[in-house]
Amino acid sequence: MTAPAVDVREVWKRYGDTDVVIDLSFDVHPGEVLGFLGPNGSGKTTTMRMILDIVRPNQGHIEVFGDPPGVEHQTRVGYLPEDRGLYRDVKIIDTLTYFGALRGMSRKEAHDKAMALLTEMELADAAEKKAGELSRGMHQKAQLIATILNDPDLLIIDEPFQGLDPVNADMLKGVVRAEKDRGAAVIMSTHDMGDAQTLCDRILLINHGKRLLYGTVDQVRDAFSDGAVEVSGTDIPRSAEGLQSVTDINEVDGAVRYLIVEGATPQDLFRELASSGAEVDHFAVQAPSLDEIFIRTVAGDPRAEAVR
Repeated sequence: MTAPAVDVREVWKRYGDTDVVIDLSFDVHPGEVLGFLGPNGSGKTTTMRMILDIVRPNQGHIEVFGDPPGVEHQTRVGYLPEDRGLYRDVKIIDTLTYFGALRGMSRKEAHDKAMALLTEMELADAAEKKAGELSRGMHQKAQLIATILNDPDLLIIDEPFQGLDPVNADMLKGVVRAEKDRGAAVIMSTHDMGDAQTLCDRILLINHGKRLLYGTVDQVRDAFSDGAVEVSGTDIPRSAEGLQSVTDINEVDGAVRYLIVEGATPQDLFRELASSGAEVDHFAVQAPSLDEIFIRTVAGDPRAEAVR
């Protein structure tokens, strides 16, 4: 495997008496998307800012391209913060050209590349508009263009699809995939587990600054492989009341999806269904979705130990 673009080892960050990042370790490699997951206030943004050298850790070690984080890496790193911020009273093409020049591109090169990306993202007609005149979706696409304009080797993107309509979200997901295929290392913070499951090679879930899950999507789901059962038939219970082996129930495409409580097995559920008088036509053990795993891990499910 290639050397990591980012290597975080036993990092702590403290503000006053509060530890917001605690003994955190992970890495991300070129050509890989790492999904950075966690509830609000879990320490994700602080960690990204430490990688960017905006804040410094109290303890531990961070390397970016084999060296400590610093201004010398700024032309190789693209950062899309959650709080968007283009110059409201400046034309989009002028803003993008300026950002490209700051990252070492000639003004002509930056202008031409910006126009090509604006056209690709169906924003060519907005090139002469000011940022304050753009819709939220247009503004978000323009800011992503600013982030990738100079083909950075590392992308750190915070909630890139939040608030977008499905068409624009799919377009930006295509950009993330293209950046990965180009060889960039991508750290993507998201609350959407569906995006994490489809876009990410590995995921890192933290809560209260601590690492709870870390591994490939398949490794994480395999660790919870006995955690969900999909059932269809007649008189199938749609409430967890009276089912000792079940912690949650959802209906999916006409079937009932049961989440198995820690310590129970799918066989326990099958016996309970038989005792309830249900006539089972379909009984399939499935790995839970990342959404379900996220909720259970934050709640303390011990199966997370296998991929911590």
